[in-house]
Amino acid sequence: MTSTYRATMIIRAVVAATLVFAAVANAPRATDAQQAGKIIRVGILDIGTPQLFAAFRDGMRELGYLDGQNIVFEVRSAEGKPELIRQLAAELVRLNPDVIVTAHGPPSQALTQATQSIPIVVAAVADVAAAGLVTNLHRPGGNVTGLSFLNTELTSKRIELLKEVLPHIRRVAMLNDVHSVQNIVVETEKAAQRLGVELQRLDVHTAADFTERFEAAKRGQAQAIDVLPSAFFNSHRARIVELAAKHRIPAIYAHRDYVEAGGFMAYGPNLLDLARRAATYVDKILKGVKPGDLPIEQPTKFELLINVKTAKALRLTIPQPLLLRADQVLE
Repeated sequence: MTSTYRATMIIRAVVAATLVFAAVANAPRATDAQQAGKIIRVGILDIGTPQLFAAFRDGMRELGYLDGQNIVFEVRSAEGKPELIRQLAAELVRLNPDVIVTAHGPPSQALTQATQSIPIVVAAVADVAAAGLVTNLHRPGGNVTGLSFLNTELTSKRIELLKEVLPHIRRVAMLNDVHSVQNIVVETEKAAQRLGVELQRLDVHTAADFTERFEAAKRGQAQAIDVLPSAFFNSHRARIVELAAKHRIPAIYAHRDYVEAGGFMAYGPNLLDLARRAATYVDKILKGVKPGDLPIEQPTKFELLINVKTAKALRLTIPQPLLLRADQVLE
């Protein structure tokens, strides 16, 4: 082989490699290709916590999805009325969007019963396995994926926090949403028994029950109230916080929304962060990844929030070590 021939072959190889590199570099991204072909439609099923889906849409915007330009959000909200969820889920499924996003147990369950083909991304669901949404967190396998947190593991911590503020506490009322997965009730009862606390169970069916349940807590001489995690409760958090203040009962909640609304104390995951992270799941699905191949993500960090102004109104003294451990103290 002559040196001239070898040089010619090398030049051809370099040119070919350059062309391949240029083709790859200039090839449209999966999202760009979708945007060129059609407007993406994402359904949102909201039981009544719009702040979560505002965070989700922020996450989508950060990934380059611009509302009204390359994506359209089809939003259906029950506005705090759980009885509307199934109807709204069926309505969204009939629209046949590219993906449906929701949060919390009942809306997620309603969607999985309405469709087995449309990808569903759940943001901030307490224990997806207990809710019957998936059987394997690492490889869900069906049309559901997203983010979940094991609230059953956090319920013991919330009672411990109440005891830290009120060392001699003996009776705690437990506000329970009957529409939620009930395994957390069992775990809360176990935690209370282990910590030597008597529980007064207060089941809530509709928003009309709140007033009577708080009056029952007062009649039962509850020294504090544990508001179990519930999207339905979250959608009525202003009313719940108001009733706790009216009856002067220290209350602990599962999420920061309540403390920001004037509630006493909260311990749990940051739901807004989880909702924002849900955008990455939608992005991957829109780029061709099957939801069943995307592992369920679980938060590793939980936040403690204390409202000092509310504590003063309740004439409670917060131990200094607890204040120092808090992720946020609201004055």
